[in-house]
Amino acid sequence: MKELAEIRNDTVGSLLRPAKLKKARVSYDEGKRTLDELREVENQSIRDAVRLQEEVGLAVVTDGEYRRLNFQDSFGESVSGYDAGRSSLKFYERRVEGSNPLQRWEIPDQGERKGTAVAQRRPVVEKLRLSRNTPLEEYIFVSQVAQRPAKVTLIGPDRISQRFDWQNSKSIYSTMIEFMADVVKVEREIVAGLMQAGCRYVQIDAPGYTAYVDPPSLDAMRARGEDPGENFTRSLKADNDVLEGFDDMTFGIHLCRGNQRSMWHREGTYDEIAERLLNELKHDRFLFEYDTPRAGGFEPLRFLPKGKVVVLGLVSTKVPQLETVDELKRRIDSASKHVPLEQIALSPQCGFSSDVVGNLISEDDQKRKLAVVVETTRQVWG
Repeated sequence: MKELAEIRNDTVGSLLRPAKLKKARVSYDEGKRTLDELREVENQSIRDAVRLQEEVGLAVVTDGEYRRLNFQDSFGESVSGYDAGRSSLKFYERRVEGSNPLQRWEIPDQGERKGTAVAQRRPVVEKLRLSRNTPLEEYIFVSQVAQRPAKVTLIGPDRISQRFDWQNSKSIYSTMIEFMADVVKVEREIVAGLMQAGCRYVQIDAPGYTAYVDPPSLDAMRARGEDPGENFTRSLKADNDVLEGFDDMTFGIHLCRGNQRSMWHREGTYDEIAERLLNELKHDRFLFEYDTPRAGGFEPLRFLPKGKVVVLGLVSTKVPQLETVDELKRRIDSASKHVPLEQIALSPQCGFSSDVVGNLISEDDQKRKLAVVVETTRQVWG
């Protein structure tokens, strides 16, 4: 039985980077600190993050994604083949300079040293292959310091495909189908390593799926000569192919509309994609962002099959205002009119720090928001 598939409280993955960790990373990027010295700071920061999550009562914990500069590093730092440069903390800081919180932000196509793999659209110079299983390295450490089960987050094939410059990579991959086959192969190798190490919960981060309901994103696909419907169908198949055969593992999939420095990137409700997402994807848990009206209502949840769980992302990681237990209980009650209460769970709407810059809230805000998630689930489900 997949006990982790039925847990009532959850966390999306990333946590705010503590100041000491950011400082150590800058020193490392500038060549003033060795990798071993950076790892020492990362390790202690992860221990602190695990302690925080366990103290508030989360059913599963993560390492806060503290070894990553961006949530997409789970793939970008694991493969070779991209025409991309090395990432740095200051690169991500520059990406958001002059931007305004709580407004839509645009992802630039160009960056320093050809940009970083996956975080921006990049071509490849050779076929992709797994060169280092970074999620496995992360899991091995966090599982040793955690008393509760640790989950691992892994960027999904859909987002990877949307960040692939196929138009300038056709000499390597003549079709997108060939590219996605290699993406699936690499991700299956990553998951196999995690399974062998004892990991039982992998969350696929799939923010790209909301592109299929966001008009500017759809226009961008069409401008590149792509068919959004074909892209959507190909991604659904690839996501399922990653899971094939890992029957003892719990898989979640997380959808959001962008989460960087308290900004958002896309808008559009789940109505147009929910039936196919919920019925075709084989994941056990669907972590859906639901913190603002941009996500729409709970009506699309009526398509959730029996035996699956929808994790309502009702607690915002973008603003410091704390949601109340009563407010969250009312929203859960509203959702239960469309999907049975026993198929519902609760989480923050996204990570607190999808990249190293982090959202504009404090570490105390973060702790209180995690605590209100746990307390609400205790009152609703016991």
